[in-house]
Amino acid sequence: MGHIARAAGGMEPAIASVAGESAVLPSELRQMWDEFSRFMLSYKFGMNEITTKVQILQEEFRHIHEYNPIEHTSARLKSPEGVLEKVHRKGCEPTFDRIREEITDIAGVRVTCSFVSDAYRVFDLLTGQHDVDLLVVKDYIRRPKPNGYRGLHAIVEVPVFLSDGPTPVRVEVQFRTVAMDFWASLEHKIYYKYNEHVPDELRASLREAAATAAKLDEDMERLHQEIHGDDRRRPSRSRAGNVDVSEKLVMELIRRQRLLNQQS
Repeated sequence: MGHIARAAGGMEPAIASVAGESAVLPSELRQMWDEFSRFMLSYKFGMNEITTKVQILQEEFRHIHEYNPIEHTSARLKSPEGVLEKVHRKGCEPTFDRIREEITDIAGVRVTCSFVSDAYRVFDLLTGQHDVDLLVVKDYIRRPKPNGYRGLHAIVEVPVFLSDGPTPVRVEVQFRTVAMDFWASLEHKIYYKYNEHVPDELRASLREAAATAAKLDEDMERLHQEIHGDDRRRPSRSRAGNVDVSEKLVMELIRRQRLLNQQS
C-alpha cells in the first residue's frame, strides 16, 4: 500500500517532488491518485447505501403505516483534504488499511425522527438488516455528552460491490429528534462563530437549552401517546404515488384468490 500523503497535491503530468523526499514518478502519482479516488468513492457508495435503506423505510411507512417516524435524512462525505487532516491530527498511519480502521466518520448519515422512541425504532430497523453489520453504538440520549448533546450514534459496515468485488465500508449513522437536531445545529454555529472558544456563560446556556429540548421531547411524546395511542402499526388510510392501490382492485384480488382456492 502506497503512502497516501504523496497524493495530497493532486495529479501532475510531469515528475513531481515531495518536500524532503525524492522525486515521485508520474506512474507512482497516477497509481496513488487512482487508489485515493477509489477509496473515497467506496465511502460515497457506502453512504448512498445507508441513505437508500433509510429512504426505503421512510417510503414504506408513508404508504403502508399510519405513522411515519422519520422526518428527514441528510448525508455528508468528508473531503479528501479533511480525511488527510484528520489522519495527521490523530497520528494515524497514512495507509488506506489503517485509515479504514481508525477514521470511522468519513461517511455520515443523519436520520431525524419525530420522537425519542422513533430514533430507537429506526435504529433497530436499520441495524437489523442482514447486510448491515453493527460495530459500535454510542447512546448519547441516555447518557448525554457534558455539553448537553443528545443523540444515538452507530458505526455500521455495509458491503459495496465494486468491479473487483465487495468492499466493506464503515458509515457513521446519527439518530436525533427534531429538537436534538435544532439544538446541535445552533451549537455548531455558535462554536464556529467563536472559533471553538465559547465563553463559559454561553456554554452554560447551551447546556440549559439542551435540557429544555430534552424536556420538550418527553412532553411531546407523552402528548402524542395520549392523543393518538399506539397508531404506529395501523395501516395507512392515505395512499399516494405510483403504487396507489384502490379498494376496487383489492376486492378483485380477493375474489380471484377465493376462486383459485375453490378450484384447488
